[in-house]
Amino acid sequence: MSASPIRTRPLALDINGRRHGPLEVPEDMMLVDVLHEYLGLTGTRFGCGQGVCRACTVIVDDEHGPREVRSCITGAHYFNGKRIRTVEGHAQRDEDGAIKALSPVQQAFLDHFSFQCGYCTPGFVNAATVLLERLAKRPIAHSEIEATITDALDPHLCRCTGYVRYYQAVKELVLKTPGLVRGADAARSRREDAP
Repeated sequence: MSASPIRTRPLALDINGRRHGPLEVPEDMMLVDVLHEYLGLTGTRFGCGQGVCRACTVIVDDEHGPREVRSCITGAHYFNGKRIRTVEGHAQRDEDGAIKALSPVQQAFLDHFSFQCGYCTPGFVNAATVLLERLAKRPIAHSEIEATITDALDPHLCRCTGYVRYYQAVKELVLKTPGLVRGADAARSRREDAP
């Protein structure tokens, strides 16, 4: 009895601002496997393989804005023609590809020693990035900061239980980034305008 051939379809992706494909990819392959095996982008982690831990999270940019998608349970062909960001796409790089500067989220996590083993970090970086980009469009009241960060980060699991430092880093970043918090910005404006 011979094995049936693997069925493939062309797949074209825009990842971190760079076009890839079309590639002939098996119809049932998950995006995380395409990132690792076809494109050499190994920053996206394969954790639980069930979409629970969210280490595999990538960002999809579409007409609704940035959103998180779990790449270990979402077929690669779902992403055909879509714009995707992986953890490799956040830092600023020079023309040779060397990192010039980390993103504000990456730097905040580093400054707060947020991660231990680092396995979950790509998912947390993407979740925090999506949160900050959404807040830039729809700022929240100061009183909503804790709940908003919790809602954004709670679905992500950390094997080393480093949650507190991730939360602290994101909270500090939200508070110090102009335009993300309504109450803090109003208070700052009042202080600056005072005689």
